[in-house]
Amino acid sequence: MLLIAVAAVRISSRSGLPSLLLYLGIGVAIGQDGIGNVAFDNAELTQVIGYAALVVILAEGGLGTKWKEIKPALPAAVVLSTVGVAVSVGITAAAAHYLVGLDWRQALIIGAVVSSTDAAAVFSVLRKVPLPSRVTGVLEAESGFNDAPVVILVVAFSTVGPIDSWYVLVGTIAMELTIGAAIGLGVGFLGAFGLRRIALPASGLYPIAVMAIAVTAYAAGALAHGSGFLAVYLAAVVLGNAKLPHAPANRGFAEGLGWIAQIGMFVLLGLLVTPTKLADDFWSAVVIGLVLTVVARPMEVFVSLLPFRIPWQEQILMSWAGLRGAVPIILATIPMVSGIEGSERVFNIVFVLVVVYTLVQGPTLPWLARALKLGSSEAADLGVESAPLERLRGHLLSVAIPEGSKMHGVEVAELRLPAGAAVTLVVREEKSFVPGPATVLRYKDELLVVATDPVRDATERRLRAVGQGGKLAGWLGTAGSTAVSGRGHRRRALPHTPFGKRTSG
Repeated sequence: MLLIAVAAVRISSRSGLPSLLLYLGIGVAIGQDGIGNVAFDNAELTQVIGYAALVVILAEGGLGTKWKEIKPALPAAVVLSTVGVAVSVGITAAAAHYLVGLDWRQALIIGAVVSSTDAAAVFSVLRKVPLPSRVTGVLEAESGFNDAPVVILVVAFSTVGPIDSWYVLVGTIAMELTIGAAIGLGVGFLGAFGLRRIALPASGLYPIAVMAIAVTAYAAGALAHGSGFLAVYLAAVVLGNAKLPHAPANRGFAEGLGWIAQIGMFVLLGLLVTPTKLADDFWSAVVIGLVLTVVARPMEVFVSLLPFRIPWQEQILMSWAGLRGAVPIILATIPMVSGIEGSERVFNIVFVLVVVYTLVQGPTLPWLARALKLGSSEAADLGVESAPLERLRGHLLSVAIPEGSKMHGVEVAELRLPAGAAVTLVVREEKSFVPGPATVLRYKDELLVVATDPVRDATERRLRAVGQGGKLAGWLGTAGSTAVSGRGHRRRALPHTPFGKRTSG
């Protein structure tokens, strides 16, 4: 089974298809009517495991989210995740009712279920296409935010009895989102505060502690009758941008857990479906998915982004990038657990819709991005890992210079690091040496930088600034410059000019 999963990862990476389809296929193949003929129909267990996996996936996504990219996109993402969801639910439910003949409850459930986008599916096919930070920021933040209101809607529509009035649903969504956001941010900041000031006895405990804090945010949000999914995502975003010790190791551990969660969840969802029953609902799923893809999603994007004046090329890509992944299939188990009439048909329609339109949209996303000329020319960011040196009251920064970084060609002296920081070692082509002031840095170099505690943040800001702006960072307006000369003598800073902060001679 492990070998099959590893092979699926490699095929997914090379084909550009989201791994979702391959793992679902494994589940279907070993399930009922498949080669394994494993009978499994426990929707309640699938839902519980799916929720647990979704918590891990949201935590992993939040830890990998860069605040500087999503900050400008937050207003647009919030509107897409609320107003946009309402537009998508309305149009898709109307299509399911009038074109397919589902009753209104089933139609609303399908409309709500498929209105959630999936970050893992989107970025697995866009990983080779560098996009402008605004596009990736909106898509990533939207996929992290819209799970929360969608879950509330699906649960409300799947409750036995009359469906609440729209204003009751709006009030419930607003209350739960507010509680979840407050708890998520609170737990995130408290966790980051503690991890930065408490030295754990082993570096391997930091990734475990980070994931434990994120899961705590979910539990606290759910117990407070708020949105636990929003809480875990926001807590993870705070932790991922808090410059914690061993940050790359934290993200790597979370990424590994995320893969395990996805593999287990998708295989289980594949087991739950009965392939012979899918044929009856195939064309219903195609019709609903067509309306969702070419009408509901573009209208959702257009209406939501109208106040933000986003170029039409980016709106087209965001419309086509509304991939549906694991979340809709998990949510489709809610009406099954609640015993809603026709819930098995709802599950089958959602399953077919997700598979078919992921096959259509996934491979074409990179092509569409290139056709719309939405490639990004931004310099690659540095990978900086910090390990605390408690006895010396300092930090050891490990800096990786990636392809595309403007630190390539810069001399060590031209980094102009603040007093109290120095480059102590350079690793190049598996050989290490102590650099001199005139040592020229290159792509793929790894630097060890020692910084005292008071200048640790300033040192990292300066390194990132040079990575983005080159040796002239500061004079060209790149943030993170220091008033320190190339020889280490502090200079008096001049006032800001139209060309950025400059320093005197």
